Amino acid sequence: MNWWQRNIVEPGKLPLFLALGSFILAFLITRTITRMIKAGRGPFRDVSPGGLHIHHVVPGVLLCVMGGFGAVASGTRGFGAYVSAVLFGVGAGLVLDEFALILHLHDVYWSEQGRQSVEVVTVTIALVVLLLSGFLPFGVNDVDAQESSGRAVAATTVFLNFLVALIALAKGKPRLAVVGVLVPPVAVVGALRLARPDSWWARRCYRRRPRARRRAKARAVRHDARWKALSRRLQDRIGGFSEQ
Repeated sequence: MNWWQRNIVEPGKLPLFLALGSFILAFLITRTITRMIKAGRGPFRDVSPGGLHIHHVVPGVLLCVMGGFGAVASGTRGFGAYVSAVLFGVGAGLVLDEFALILHLHDVYWSEQGRQSVEVVTVTIALVVLLLSGFLPFGVNDVDAQESSGRAVAATTVFLNFLVALIALAKGKPRLAVVGVLVPPVAVVGALRLARPDSWWARRCYRRRPRARRRAKARAVRHDARWKALSRRLQDRIGGFSEQ
């Protein structure tokens, strides 16, 4: 084993590390190329054989399929596993860069809805970094050796953490819910705080609670005023939306 594998990446996590690096690199390169095409700079042009515009999500899906099946066949170690991880990472970067297109079934790459692609990529990177740091889904890593010997206790832990994450999602806090899958206290915060006024939880549970509705709206306004501008500036920097 190389020294950098021993000191930087835990045993068995090298494929995940390679996939993450390939994912980030593919996303950044793709965004750079699409911005150059949009500005009319450089040698790059849209791929449109026979007048059919081929979005980069198409080769992305093919690479994900190749990398996924290759990883299943190769295990977690060896040259095949590493190549499969790179293929999957590149494919995932291409696919999630056009996540908004898949979601809306329309080319919204440079529109307001296109910002959802950058959000999904950002959350994906954060989750994979947490996995590399040693976090496991639903807080299973918080169960000690004695507790893990009882399957009922482990199953109950997973179920409760999943339930808390689901509540956070119902309250209109998808980022906290997704991150909370790996870091349960984050989901607990989302589940305990007031719901977003446009969420499923608010529509169902605040119908006869006008005070709760007013507090939810006031908190949403304060939160958006504090964080939405920062989030949009970050999306503009990464995604190039301000260049329109």
